[in-house]
Amino acid sequence: MGLFGVPPRAQLVPPHPIACAPQRSAQPGARTARPRRDTLPLTSYRQVLASALADAMLGGRWNRPALLERCDELLGRKPRWLHPVVSSVLFSFPSAPRDSPRALAAFIASLDRFTESVHSGRSRPRPIGDRPVRPTSVVRMRWETPALNDLSGLSRHLGLSDGHLDWYADRRSLNRRARSDTLRHYRYAWVGGRLIEAPKPRLRGLQRSLLDDVFGRIPVHDSVHGFVPGRGVHTFAAPHAGADVVVRIDLVSFFASVTAARVYGVLRTAGYPEPVAHALAALCTTRTPVSVLGSAPSTLSQRSYRLALLRAAHLPQGAPTSPALANLCGHRLDRRLTGLATAFGARYTRYADDLAFSGELTPARVTGLVRHVDAIAAAEGFRVHPAKLRIRGRGDRQLLAGLVVNERPAVPRDEYDRLRAILHDAARNGLAAANRTGRPDFAGWLAGRVSWVGHGHPSRAAKLARLLDAALHS
Repeated sequence: MGLFGVPPRAQLVPPHPIACAPQRSAQPGARTARPRRDTLPLTSYRQVLASALADAMLGGRWNRPALLERCDELLGRKPRWLHPVVSSVLFSFPSAPRDSPRALAAFIASLDRFTESVHSGRSRPRPIGDRPVRPTSVVRMRWETPALNDLSGLSRHLGLSDGHLDWYADRRSLNRRARSDTLRHYRYAWVGGRLIEAPKPRLRGLQRSLLDDVFGRIPVHDSVHGFVPGRGVHTFAAPHAGADVVVRIDLVSFFASVTAARVYGVLRTAGYPEPVAHALAALCTTRTPVSVLGSAPSTLSQRSYRLALLRAAHLPQGAPTSPALANLCGHRLDRRLTGLATAFGARYTRYADDLAFSGELTPARVTGLVRHVDAIAAAEGFRVHPAKLRIRGRGDRQLLAGLVVNERPAVPRDEYDRLRAILHDAARNGLAAANRTGRPDFAGWLAGRVSWVGHGHPSRAAKLARLLDAALHS
């Protein structure tokens, strides 16, 4: 397991509708209804009984006599199977898992002695006693993120009512089933083979708040350079400058490949209780409506695979939280690829869905490297795009994220020449005449391009700055 210990998609259970239901802070002495075994299927009764036992165990001191006493009170008797069950619980949970009652219930339900007692009839068909509802609480926050004990705490943190939190978390999947755009939380557009899922203003504001307060405070792997403060395209490309061979590999549907289950896993690792982690994941993931999937271009590359990803709860491309969460959920991918690069005597960096490797690599070693990358990506829930594989030697133009890295990261010469020609035109004929593409803020666009093209090259930057000044004062 990596820093986050998050398995690939199939190994984590996605948020269940019941698990995502509002689990507010219970008042002392709050009780739930009395489920009866004789009104439930055997499997359901086992789950209900295990859940009731977990809540009872979490209701006080965490030692053998106290656990037995509370379970006896719940059951109204002292069955023989209870003693080995309590012993197994204390062995596996040295301290009370107050942030994870579902994990404790699942553990109890998996014990052979407990299962045998239910299925053999030794657990008689009688009512389960009044079941206290135990509020979840943070056990330990791994990083400097706000501690949120329950859904009411999350609502207060976001400035929402409990009902509005449920609505934006889309607990009942209304966004996917809604036929009207008014009821949807996202706006959709197919652009260049990608589906842009842009959250509406209120949800976008909530996501930005979570990005600043929660997700942005969790560290990412050192090899990640996309959407990380203080890093960018130039730091992504710089480690590969002057290499004999540069290999660029692209991942298919990077954001959509990250499921809600993986986001939930990261948040649980951060220290959030189960209900809060489920709600946070739901606020930042979505399932694409069927009508939107049906409008996908027929020429879409790997169409069936991409649409299958969009049907499941995934990170939407267009949400402000998606890049940060994708980086966090890709931590084990980055760790494994860094180890692979080291084994091959190469270097590795990632910018979003672009993977870059470089070093003294023979053709045979490049083939082996690419094969292992493909296998690791698949094991981590991603897929390599074979059509976008690029292998470039010293005699080729080695291009990474728009920068040539044969010597040092630099914008291609033809792009520099094109910008210089536009600036000459603007200085001679004025900004309006030179704005042939009708950009609304042409002067601002020129300033941005000058900064981009001149980055890391003082001589280029000085020439372009003089031309820009002449263009702005023409």
